[in-house]
Amino acid sequence: MKPTDTSDPDYFHKVVDCQWACPAHTNVPEYIRLIAQGRYTDAYLLNRESNVFPGILGRVCDRPCEPACRRARVEDKPVAICRLKRVAADLSDEVADQLPRRPAQGNGKRVALIGAGCASLTVANDLLPLGYEVVIYEKLGETGGLMRSNIPRFRLPPEILDTEINAIVEMGAELRLNAPVESLKGLLDEGFDAVFVGTGAPHGKNLELPGRYDTDRIHIGIAWLESVAFQHIESIGEKVLIIGGGNTAMDCCRSSLRLGGKDVKVMARKPRHLLKASDWELEDAEEEQVELLLNHSPEEFIVEDGRLTGMKFARVEWHDDGSGRLKAKTLDHVVIPCDDVILAIGQENAFPWIERDMGIEFDEWNVPVVDKNTFESTRPGVFFGGDSAFGPKNIIWAVEHGHQAAISIHKYCQGESMTERLPYGMNLASTKMSIHEWSYSNDFDPAERRLMPHVSLKERFKNLDIEVELGFSYEQTLTEVERCLNCDIQTVFAAKLCIECDACIDICPVDCLTITQNGAEQELRTRLSAPAENTSQDLYVSEDLPHTGRVMVKDENLCVHCGLCAERCPTAAWDMQKSELIIPYATDEAQCPKEQKAG
Repeated sequence: MKPTDTSDPDYFHKVVDCQWACPAHTNVPEYIRLIAQGRYTDAYLLNRESNVFPGILGRVCDRPCEPACRRARVEDKPVAICRLKRVAADLSDEVADQLPRRPAQGNGKRVALIGAGCASLTVANDLLPLGYEVVIYEKLGETGGLMRSNIPRFRLPPEILDTEINAIVEMGAELRLNAPVESLKGLLDEGFDAVFVGTGAPHGKNLELPGRYDTDRIHIGIAWLESVAFQHIESIGEKVLIIGGGNTAMDCCRSSLRLGGKDVKVMARKPRHLLKASDWELEDAEEEQVELLLNHSPEEFIVEDGRLTGMKFARVEWHDDGSGRLKAKTLDHVVIPCDDVILAIGQENAFPWIERDMGIEFDEWNVPVVDKNTFESTRPGVFFGGDSAFGPKNIIWAVEHGHQAAISIHKYCQGESMTERLPYGMNLASTKMSIHEWSYSNDFDPAERRLMPHVSLKERFKNLDIEVELGFSYEQTLTEVERCLNCDIQTVFAAKLCIECDACIDICPVDCLTITQNGAEQELRTRLSAPAENTSQDLYVSEDLPHTGRVMVKDENLCVHCGLCAERCPTAAWDMQKSELIIPYATDEAQCPKEQKAG
C-alpha cells in the first residue's frame, strides 16, 4: 500500500466516527470535553457553529452520531451524545450577545425564505451577518415549522424552540407570520435577488381502503399532530389505532394517551427490526403501555351505521423472494376494534403555489429537481433545502442543507461560481504537556451508559406540556463525559523516528498496531496483529521504516485513542495530536479571497 496521506482532512475526519456520521459534522468530542470542564456555554457555542439548534436537537435529534460511536465497539452502548448536547444547552449562559448581527450597513441584496422551519432559519443565520436583507414568510402564526407543529410538547417544550429561533430572527430578519406564499411567481416579482424554499414535506400520506371516507374518525398523522399542537384537537376516543411504524407514529400514539386514549395500539406491517422509528422512540412508547402489533397489513375500515367500529388487517409473515426483496404471505385476518384511526405512513412534498411554467422542473414524484451540491433548482436564483428538496429526512440534515444553500445564495448574489467552494481544512496540534502528561483525559472509564431519567408515568399524562425527559443530573454528566474515547485525539506517527523496538505494540490494549512488510491492502489486512476485517475503516500505513524498510500499520477500526503507544514510545515517534476539522460557511466564503478557493 502507498503511505497514508494524513494531510487529507477526510482521513482524520473519518476516524472521528461521530463527527463523520453527523450530516452537519458537529465537533462532538471537543464539545464533550468542554462539558467535562464545566464550560457549558463554550460547548453550546461550539455545537452551534454547525448545528444552530443545540437545545432542540439535544432533545429530538435522530442521532446518526450514536450508532457510529467508537465506544460501541468496546462495549454495547455508545456515548449518550444527544443527552450531553442537551446538558450544554440547558446549562449554558445567555449567548445572544455573543452571536453575530446583521451589520447596520446592508449589502443591498434581498433574499426571501419560504417557511420558518429549520432549513430556512439556518439560511437566515448564515446570511444575516453578511448584510443580506432576509424576509421569512411563514403560513402559520408561529415559527418552527414541523419542529413546532409535529413534535409534541412533552418531547420539545415551546420555550426551547422560542429561545433558539428568536436568537436567529433577532439577528435582523424580517419575519412575516400568517403569510402563506400563494404564488412563487408573484413573490419573485417583488424583486428579491434569491429565494429559498424550506417548506418541508407537509402532506401526510393517505390510505385508500374501503370505508376511508365513510367516517370522520380517520386522521392523517402529521395534520392531526399539528391540530393537537395548536390546540384545535383536545380529545380522542378510548380505542385508537395508529397505522405506521415511524417516529410520527410514536408521537401520535403517545399524544393519544394524553388526550384520553386508553387502549392505544400501533399497527405495523413489518417486523420490529424493519420499523423506521428510532429504538428510543419505540422504547418510550412501550414504557407508556402502547401496544405494538407487528406484521399486520391494513385492509379495510369497518364502519357500521356511520360509526367507525374497527379495522380489518391481514396478519402476514415475510420471506425473501429470492432477489433480496421481502414478500408478504397472508396467514389469516383479524378485526381490531377502535374509535379512531391515525394514519402515520409517510409524508410528501406539496407545491401547489409554484407555477409550472416558470422554469422549475419537477420529477415523477412531484419533487423539484435540485442540484445536490448547490441546492439550486432549474430556475436560477431559486433554491430548495430540507425536506422540500429531497423528501423527508431529519432536522440535522435540514440544518446542513441550510448551511450549503446559504453559501450558494451568497455566491449567486455576488455573481460568483457556486461550484467553486472552499475545501474542508484541518488543524493538528500536539496535546502533550510534559513527557507523560496529556491535555485530555486518556483513562478508560468502564462505566455503562447513563440512563435518561423520566417523569413518572403517573405524572406525565396530566397534560401535554409536561416534558417527559428530565435531562442528566450533574453526577450523570460527570460519568458520561468520561465514556467519550476522544477519537479526535489522533495517533500521529513519524516513521523517521521509529527504532522498531515494538514497545508501542507490546502495550497496545487492542492489538491495532503491527510492524510488518508492506503488501496489497487485502493481503495486508490478513496478517496484522488482529485481522482487519472492517473494510469500511482505513488502515494507516507509514512510510518505510529507516532500519528495516518495513512499515507501521494501524487498524483505525480497533484503535481506542488511549495514548499508551505515545506514552511508551522512547523516541516520540508516536504523538497524540488533536485534529480539528475546519468547515467553511457562508461567512468564510465571503472573507476568503477568490484565489484561495478550490473548484
